[in-house]
Amino acid sequence: MNKKEINWLKSFAQNWKDREAHGRVPHAVLLTGPAGVGKRAAASWIAARRLDASVDAPLPVYPVPRLEHADLHWIAPLEDKHTIGIEQVRDLVAELSLTSYEGHGKVAVIEPANAMTHNAANSLLKTLEEPPGDTILVLVADRAGRLPATIFSRCQRIDIAAPKEAGSLAWLDQLQPGADWRAALKLAGGAPLAAVAALDELDTHAQMSRDFIGVARGRLSPLKVAAAWVKLDTAFVLDWLARQVQEAILLTAGRAQSPGTPTMDESVLKRMDTRNLFCYLDIINRLRGQPKGSFNVQLTLETLLIDWSEGLAPRKTV
Repeated sequence: MNKKEINWLKSFAQNWKDREAHGRVPHAVLLTGPAGVGKRAAASWIAARRLDASVDAPLPVYPVPRLEHADLHWIAPLEDKHTIGIEQVRDLVAELSLTSYEGHGKVAVIEPANAMTHNAANSLLKTLEEPPGDTILVLVADRAGRLPATIFSRCQRIDIAAPKEAGSLAWLDQLQPGADWRAALKLAGGAPLAAVAALDELDTHAQMSRDFIGVARGRLSPLKVAAAWVKLDTAFVLDWLARQVQEAILLTAGRAQSPGTPTMDESVLKRMDTRNLFCYLDIINRLRGQPKGSFNVQLTLETLLIDWSEGLAPRKTV
């Protein structure tokens, strides 16, 4: 795939260039926003501009280029881990204390920053407040609410939002003309870059929709559906569930943009108590914020689907 400029980041890029021109580049930046809106592309673009004087890319691009540079340190969970541990952060702090290899300063990107353990976050605080030398720290967070207040207070926060649907569809259609981008964008929660991956998941989405409504109507066993869903990526399933419940809340309130979708219909929603829908969504969102491996996925999905099959009648759940 040829690299394509992410045009909805134009305002972000211009503001950053203005900071550079006036010598007001922050030493610690927190990029926040939904997954798939271009935060990692923005972080890579910031790093390239700082470390390579020859770079003058007008905008961040997709796919995100892999920047190899001795003064760039990109920290993410290790392959066999789901969190960023204290040792990773301590190693980073030690590296940043060394002299820049090429004389343009150093850049550290931590993503997702919300994956840092409590101890890891604490070990970064002093460096965030007083970075050594000409260092920029860029924290990328899909779930900013999971970050401690001590991290927020030491960073310049930059929110990156998804573009409007029309702009997203126009941009996506240039990647692959004629694809069902509207459905993919909806599945991705309106985030264009997430929609690129979601395009390959439309069949899975359709099957899950049939499963979900079948459970609600008593036609399918919650246990059998849970056994099928547990084979999928847990984060994908929980994100998908959250979107369906959000849609259900909008439909019950009469504010949905596209009522009567296959996943939600009146025969299902008439049995649902709106207050319990909010509680159900809160449970799912809390699960989404937990590290992988911290709960029994099979049991959790069984419990969620049993509650759905019973119309969210009051009962103890996960």
